[in-house]
Amino acid sequence: MVSDFEELSIFQQSRELAKQVYMITREGKFKYDSRFVQQMRAASGSISDNIAEGFERQGNKEFLQFLFIAKGSCGELRSQIIRAYDVGFINKEIFNKMYSDCRKLGAGILSLIKSVKSFESKGSKYM
Repeated sequence: MVSDFEELSIFQQSRELAKQVYMITREGKFKYDSRFVQQMRAASGSISDNIAEGFERQGNKEFLQFLFIAKGSCGELRSQIIRAYDVGFINKEIFNKMYSDCRKLGAGILSLIKSVKSFESKGSKYM
């Protein structure tokens, strides 16, 4: 049983992905597009923030709602990674790594969504 959101592998993966976003947006051609940088950083941070907020609500219904938002933010970030590659802000190697990491994280969030849906308990706040 997980007692803190920091223990969730999807939270840990989202932190790593956000660090990658911050690293790549500090260099190269990104410096010419501050709005795009802000969007990528916001989307990447939204993933972990929503996982944490949903977990802390202590109810499965709320947790599911926030997991779906986190999954949506993960998709948003994946789209931004594609756009960053398309306009030449990142190379193929960085694109492949980040795109793959996003896909894995999205699949992990979906897996947790399915698990939470199968729980009989409504969450710890109902105990």
